[in-house]
This record gives sequence, structure tokens and C-alpha cells, in this order.
Amino acid sequence: MIAYLTLTAQKINSRMNIALFSINKHVYSETFIAAHKTLLNGNVFYYYGNNIANMKLENSDFDIRDYTLKQMILSRLSKSYKNRINRANLLSNNLKANKIDVALVEYGTLAFNLLPLFRIWNIPFIVHFHGYDASVKNVIAGCNNYKEVFERASAVIAVSKTMELALLDMGCPKGKLYYNTYGPNDLFLKVESDKSELLLVGIGRFVDKKAPYFTILAFSKILESFPKTKLILAGDGPLLNTSKNLVEYLGIENSVSFPGSVTPDHFRELLSKCRAFVQHSITSAEGDMEGTPVAILEAQAASIPVISTYHAGIQDVVENDLTGLLVKEKDVEGMANAMFKLLSSKNLADDMGNKARQNILANFTMSRHIRVLNEILQNLTKK
Repeated sequence: MIAYLTLTAQKINSRMNIALFSINKHVYSETFIAAHKTLLNGNVFYYYGNNIANMKLENSDFDIRDYTLKQMILSRLSKSYKNRINRANLLSNNLKANKIDVALVEYGTLAFNLLPLFRIWNIPFIVHFHGYDASVKNVIAGCNNYKEVFERASAVIAVSKTMELALLDMGCPKGKLYYNTYGPNDLFLKVESDKSELLLVGIGRFVDKKAPYFTILAFSKILESFPKTKLILAGDGPLLNTSKNLVEYLGIENSVSFPGSVTPDHFRELLSKCRAFVQHSITSAEGDMEGTPVAILEAQAASIPVISTYHAGIQDVVENDLTGLLVKEKDVEGMANAMFKLLSSKNLADDMGNKARQNILANFTMSRHIRVLNEILQNLTKK
């Protein structure tokens, strides 16, 4: 995931006021949320916090945590006063004061935590699922399978076909569910890649579902045939040190580097040189799955073929043997063969990369993603 979003677009004048709820104040590591915040048509009011008790409004002095001692005492002495300063009521009143027409809630978990608000605030809202919130077993159970969220939401968005089926299985009404994959920043479409270097690049969190150790194991198998090949795995996370230890154990420290988190500019620079993008995503023991990885969309937009797995939204956006090469999860030998195939033929990498960019332009642009989201929001306000 890239550190921040540089894409900009002129907002169309609209009378629609949109409350955008997200867990984090700084969304630049979540490019999809940054895009929603920046590009949606209308006036976006950005509320952030992981539940009602700590919700704040950006560029405002509204902070629901600001209770004075006097307010706390009065709430204990007076039942009517306590009701007036109930946190859900306070948030509802702020939304009404800002004349909010519709809300977009990022992550199903946050929508569940906001249910006390939605029980008293009769305004349409969309729940946008992204990945772990629709796949991790204990998270779903902790949200009571989103039963009340699905009941109260006006619309629900899935970013992969696998996620769409999972949400239907949980009980989401089919008429409320929309499939809307992310789009990459348009700047990646301008990357000029010559694929001249024997370089493989991966970027993302070092977590179980991205399984960086399988990518490293696969890479170690091709060094005998291509000893000058380099692998760059950018990002940070709990499995970073484990990955470094594995590289050291395999004795391939001179061939693998870990630059940490990189900027979008740096990522585009790496893509301009590399032969392929690599990511061995799997379903973790807890059930955690990808949504649709933005970095894979960005690599394809930069005309880079992708080597990855038949996993969640990846198989929706990467066409095997056409725009990239996909293998089964945990198939290290298969991934090594895919690396060998693209390292052996620059012409094949060029052909797949060109088709990958065309696929993004035809089906997965940022403008398409935002257009669909805007249409859903506008239809809800009309109703």
C-alpha cells in the first residue's frame, strides 16, 4: 500500500453533503479512502475514530471526547440532561447541523460500532467493506455477522467477487450489494517501463495474508538460472524481521533488499525498471484475505505483468497468461516457474504488461470506481 495519494480531480458542484466515516485520521496509507475523501462529488465531512466515543470531525473543533466535569455531574443528576448529551445524540446533532444527506462508512467493523447512531439517525448510509472486515472469522463473529448492519444499511460495497459471495453468505440482501473494485492513481498510467533489468518488485504490509516468505522461497529457486536477478520487497509489518532472517538463512542477502515503506514516486521509479511485480497472497489461518490489492492495480497500470496467486480480488483483475501469471496459494514451485518464465523473455513481459495496462484502462480506472460510488450516493439521496 502506498504512503499517500497524489491523484487530484476537480469536484463537480453539488448540494449533496456527505459524511465520510473512517477509523484513522491519516488515510494516506489507505489510498482508496484518500480517493473517496478527495474525489467524491459533493461536500465531504470527514469523521474519524474507531467508535462513537472518540469520533472527531476534521477541520472542526467537534470532538465527542470533550466532556467537562460539569457535564459529567449534570448527566448523573439529570436523566433528561444525560439523554441530551448521549454520545450518539451528540454525533447525530452534529450531522444534522452540517445538513448531511448521506454517509459512507469505511469498513464493516466501523459500521457495526456506529449502530447506536444509525438507530436514531434516519439518513441513508453505505457500508464499504475492504478486506479483513469481511474475512477474519473472529472479527465477523464479533460484529454478529453484521446482521443489524445489513438490515439498516442502504447499500453495501464489496471490492472483490470473493468478498461479494462472502457477504451474501453472511446474509447481506442481494439488492443492497454492489461490486466496485478500486482503481489505481492515474499517475501510474504514465509510467514508462522498459523492463530491461532483471528485477522483481513487491510492495505491501509484511503480514500473513501477503506471505512474503513464499515469495522469497520462490525467488531463491531461480537464482541458479538468473544469478544477477534482484528482488525488492518494500513495506513494513510484523513479518519483516522474519523475512530478513529467511533471506539470511538462504544466503541470498546480496540479491534481496528491504527498503521499508516507500513513497508513490519511489514505487513508480521501481516499476519503471522491473520485469514483474510479485506478491504471494494467501488466506491466513484466521481467515484474513485481501480485498483487491491496490499495488497490483498500480503495477498493471504501469504496464508491469503481475506474478501472484488465485486469491480473492487478485484473480478478478489479473488474467492468467494474458496480463500476468497466477498460481495456487502456497505453490512455491509454481511461482518460481512463473518468475523464470518472465525473466527468460523480455518480449513476453512487454506483451503481458501492455495488455495489463489496457485491462486497467478498460475496466479498473480510478474514475470508474469513483463514478460508480457517486452514482450510488446520488441514488440514495434521491430516494
